[in-house]
Amino acid sequence: MLGAIAGDIIGSVYESVRTKRKDFRLFTPLSIYTDDTVLTVAVADALLNGKDYGSTIKSYARRHPLRGYGPKFTLWMLSPSMQPYNSLGNGSAMRVSPVAHAFRTEKEVLDQARLSAECTHNHPEGIKGAQATALAIFMARNQAGKQEIRETISGRYGYDLSRRLEDIRPGYRMDLTCPGSVPEAIIAFLESDSFEDAIRNAVSLGGDADTQAAIAGAIAEAFYGHIPAEILSGITKRLNKGFKKTIIEFYKRFGTEQMVAQALSLGSEQDRR
Repeated sequence: MLGAIAGDIIGSVYESVRTKRKDFRLFTPLSIYTDDTVLTVAVADALLNGKDYGSTIKSYARRHPLRGYGPKFTLWMLSPSMQPYNSLGNGSAMRVSPVAHAFRTEKEVLDQARLSAECTHNHPEGIKGAQATALAIFMARNQAGKQEIRETISGRYGYDLSRRLEDIRPGYRMDLTCPGSVPEAIIAFLESDSFEDAIRNAVSLGGDADTQAAIAGAIAEAFYGHIPAEILSGITKRLNKGFKKTIIEFYKRFGTEQMVAQALSLGSEQDRR
């Protein structure tokens, strides 16, 4: 979950000012959390407290407006109706990471990924994007190798993960759909050699930088098991206390010892200031 949030905050600047380079600044004065972070924390809250995904997501979005929500999501957010709107957008994948940590079996993860998606993104591609992302995270946290992750996700969801970033990057453009952005985000992780490198790979595609970095970052956190202190510090300065509290509680219940220690650093640095 922190991996997704880190990717979101780092990528936030480069969604509008896109880059095809990897040597960009990780954090700038304009780096902020966006809808990716808000809705990821909402899913975590729902899991922690046994709440309905849709109502929790809607509540969080209403309490944290103007964070870059898409037009269809905004209409749903403001509407009294809870009916989903058949989206195949990548919003279902950007917020799913807590699901992959909260359940012990693949079936549970995939079932819950579907539920977390279909309250808004009930198009088959929207559900597939959430499930593919959640399964990649689940496999990574259970010590699966990159080749196993590549073959499993490709075989089950039909994503072409054999491509190379150097071939994708030159002609890649903004694509907000799951089929047009989730595979590329997974490839950004697969080609990485560290957590930070996964984020840099995703942002350097020059597409939906915050969301693709959130997806790649979520998988990378599970795989590498460590987020650099510099990145944790950058997150700490930009999250509110309510989000930090939920993140810490979530990691205490569902995370490894290392994940708990990293989550606690969000509060400890704040307390010293």
